Amino acid sequence: MEYYEELGLRKEPFSTSPDPDFFFYTREHKECIQRLEINIRMRRGLSVILGDVGTGKTTLSRMIIKLFDTFSSQYDFHLILDPAFESEFEFVKNLASVFNIKDTARSTFEYKMLVENFLFKKAVEENKVVVLVVDEGQKLTPLHIEALRTLLNYETNEFKLLQLVILAQMEFMNKIKRQPNFLDRISLGYVINPINEEDTVGMIQYRLKKAGYRGKEPLFTKEAVSKIHQYTQGYPRKIIQFCHNVLVEILRNGDKQVKEETVVSVIRRESPWHV
Repeated sequence: MEYYEELGLRKEPFSTSPDPDFFFYTREHKECIQRLEINIRMRRGLSVILGDVGTGKTTLSRMIIKLFDTFSSQYDFHLILDPAFESEFEFVKNLASVFNIKDTARSTFEYKMLVENFLFKKAVEENKVVVLVVDEGQKLTPLHIEALRTLLNYETNEFKLLQLVILAQMEFMNKIKRQPNFLDRISLGYVINPINEEDTVGMIQYRLKKAGYRGKEPLFTKEAVSKIHQYTQGYPRKIIQFCHNVLVEILRNGDKQVKEETVVSVIRRESPWHV
């Protein structure tokens, strides 16, 4: 029997994998997705979403792709998970691969031409909205950023041929400030902040419900959740990982509920300098 089944759950509630089914819409995440959806639908070009490690950027990228799933015939989504390439040539070669371009080229220029032709064919001839989502955008080098800027130059009189969404850690801003021609092309800029205590409560309850919890008593007391929020400072990834740890703790102790003293015990063991 899996550990979560002993707590009356059908699935693991606090997996750190970016599963869209377990995504909880905080106020900020909801606003960000709404604005991003509008930007993509209006074909406005470049969207940059910034946030510290663990604020939910990767899961958000999966959510925006899932949101457009029902319009798959009109929207053509492509995803780069890790843009850490050594050269501009390797970067644009990978772009061609991501776009499923079968032709090969021998130079950066030739690959850029292949990508340009692909975008024109899809966006103009087939009237599709081509969307490229780049996660871990802080790994982009100045040459990669310049290559993406070039792609954003491809447009008709009415819209950009490529809709580019970059999700990155906060230090990405320092990079693009040194490339004003790229910075000026940002149509939507959004910063995701850590969540408040109210959203922490909502996220924990939502995940437990999605995992099948139907107990009469809450699995986490109000005081326990307050302490969790205080300890994690509202970073969703930290909240999720810590909630997993306290569930394991109550199973080890034969308890049925996460209480404040449970949280304090785990904090002391994991970070004895914190309490």
